[in-house]
Amino acid sequence: MDSICPIGLQCATEISALLSPPSPLQVQKYYHDLLTARGCSGIKVKQDGNFGKGLYADMDFKEGELVLKDPMLVGAQHPLNKIDCLVCSFCFCFIGSIELQIGRRLYMQQLRANESHGCEVGSSSKHCHEMDSSDEEESTQQCTSGSSKTKVPLPEGIVESLMNGQLVLPFSEKFSLPPAVPCPGGCGEAYYCSMSCAEADWGSSHSLLCTGESSDSARREALLKFIKHANETNDIFLLAAKAISSTMLMYRKLKAVSLEEQMKHNTSCVSNHCNLSILLEAWKPISMGHKRRWWDCIALPDDVDSSDEASFRLQIKMLAFESLQLLKTAIFDKECEPLFSLEIYGNIIGMFELNNLDLVVASPVEDYFLYIDDLTYPNKEEAEKITQPVLDALGEEYSIYCEGTAFFPLQSCLNHSCCPNAKAFKREEDKDGQATIIAQRSICKGEEITISYVDEDLTFEERQASLADYGFRCRCSKCIEEEP
Repeated sequence: MDSICPIGLQCATEISALLSPPSPLQVQKYYHDLLTARGCSGIKVKQDGNFGKGLYADMDFKEGELVLKDPMLVGAQHPLNKIDCLVCSFCFCFIGSIELQIGRRLYMQQLRANESHGCEVGSSSKHCHEMDSSDEEESTQQCTSGSSKTKVPLPEGIVESLMNGQLVLPFSEKFSLPPAVPCPGGCGEAYYCSMSCAEADWGSSHSLLCTGESSDSARREALLKFIKHANETNDIFLLAAKAISSTMLMYRKLKAVSLEEQMKHNTSCVSNHCNLSILLEAWKPISMGHKRRWWDCIALPDDVDSSDEASFRLQIKMLAFESLQLLKTAIFDKECEPLFSLEIYGNIIGMFELNNLDLVVASPVEDYFLYIDDLTYPNKEEAEKITQPVLDALGEEYSIYCEGTAFFPLQSCLNHSCCPNAKAFKREEDKDGQATIIAQRSICKGEEITISYVDEDLTFEERQASLADYGFRCRCSKCIEEEP
């Protein structure tokens, strides 16, 4: 593999430095600074020589109390889910309006129905993008008012009126959403809830990954090939691209600051070679995550026989190599060359494989229809003259959650227990893509905060088999008690 990906040999020293685990002191300082910057209190990260990092309570927590809200380091909405949910590409809150969310869903339903019958369809709205399919299943909720099992089409023009704002649904003003702010690069794919989110995403990664007219044609074409490959194979590659892009952009910012300081002291020395100390600093957020190469840590699928494991893992490695070459063609930077080695790419993806948490944000469309259902006479009767046909057209799957995957720096420090004292849980007020950790029982100051990586109701043997994919054997009190 080195013969076709020579960066691994050319940058062996830099790669080794990037993949060296941070010292306990570095870990402690990084997370102390992160918690301080976020204004988090009541928790701290400690490094244990035997079990790695852990998150500990620095105060008492009651059952049901919020322990942590953790903004993601990088995250991505699943490609197919983008059809059903228009959300901010940075914080993942729903945007636009109730009418636009419903209109887009209905438009895409019509598009799918027409395509399945071989009909030609017109061009989509600027908010409706055809996406490649994903293996992710859609989350659905049922409305107590009851929606028809057979979808009933709306009269012609209604869907367009919902999307362009001409038709306003009753009481939708009670569920107002931030207006959709388009990507400053003009890609037509990313939308935001505010200019601050648009600027933050542009500065953190999107400026390198935008396929808008601001990109030169060759880079845009290469990016589109990379995205198409990721959508058709595994969208974890999109997260890896964001991680590499964010590191590159931080490297450039830190280098600019360094050069400015050197100029003040008349010691400036402009170089196009990699400054390893600056690259290590830019890489620090990624360095904190537990890593293994993706093809070494990915779970063997049930339909792959153990005798074919070596072949399967080689196929996964080649898949990562294909993705890396497409990304390299699009955004390669000589100064950040080590980031484009297969070893680094594989470890980044492996980090996501081992540490990712589902990104889930509830749809306001569900809240809207439940509100209508809870109205009293005569308001309910009048409202449903308009909303019931819309609900019937949407069908049973009228409310789709925003779904994706993300890496959360503090959540990734939570260790596993089959009898955990905390859980990832979205409360009614949690309307964005942050990870939310709630106390499952009382937690005392000094106690380690744990979550379960697997279904706690599985048998001992089933839990241990599932946890083997994470590379450890659980020795929690429940497992010790149940072990044969």
